[in-house]
Amino acid sequence: MARERVFAVIGLGTFGRQVSLELSARGGKVIAVDNQPKQVEAVKDAVTQAVLVDATDEEGLSALSLEEVDVAIVAIGDAVESGILTTAILKRSGVPYIVARAISEIHAQVLRQVGADEVINLEVDEGRRIAQRLIAPHVLDRIPISSSISFAEVYVPRSFVNSTLVRLDLRKRFSINVIAIKRTTLSVDEVGNPLKNEEVIFPDSETVLLEQDVLLVVGKNEDIEAVKDY
Repeated sequence: MARERVFAVIGLGTFGRQVSLELSARGGKVIAVDNQPKQVEAVKDAVTQAVLVDATDEEGLSALSLEEVDVAIVAIGDAVESGILTTAILKRSGVPYIVARAISEIHAQVLRQVGADEVINLEVDEGRRIAQRLIAPHVLDRIPISSSISFAEVYVPRSFVNSTLVRLDLRKRFSINVIAIKRTTLSVDEVGNPLKNEEVIFPDSETVLLEQDVLLVVGKNEDIEAVKDY
């Protein structure tokens, strides 16, 4: 049986606290760290271990059994110097994968240089996400896989309704791959109350698309957005 993955979340502001709670709720073993007693107190009952320590203190941080940590999330945002130093300490301690939060491009560059494997900038990422949603309202949601490729949820264009996947040949026409279909059906219960049922279908070539379907696709961003024109 595989052991539980161990996550260390450093910095328990709004972002770090939410990451800690979500990881714990999904079955992860979470070590939550902050230098403010109030922040530690707020999560102690929801995580595996909540520790009051200054993450920029290498000796104090090393006492957390970092050799057991699979992923560390440096959620320190505004304290730029502290986030950079913490990332460097985690890297030197041998943590295999480090995710760090940045508040600027320069900050992100420095974090990568000192050892961050992945850098997120909440303001930039959310701004880009909103812009993509507004420019392509037919795309319900998307998860970037790289700078040019995404996994996305796309409304079925009206011209696709009642056609099979083999007839549409989306891979050839749009260079996108349909992974699954989210299908919503409406019915009523025994007393007349409306019921909304949603299922995920893994289609074959003869699957017929319906008006309320949502396609789960993978492809280049420009190819996904081109679907709206059909």
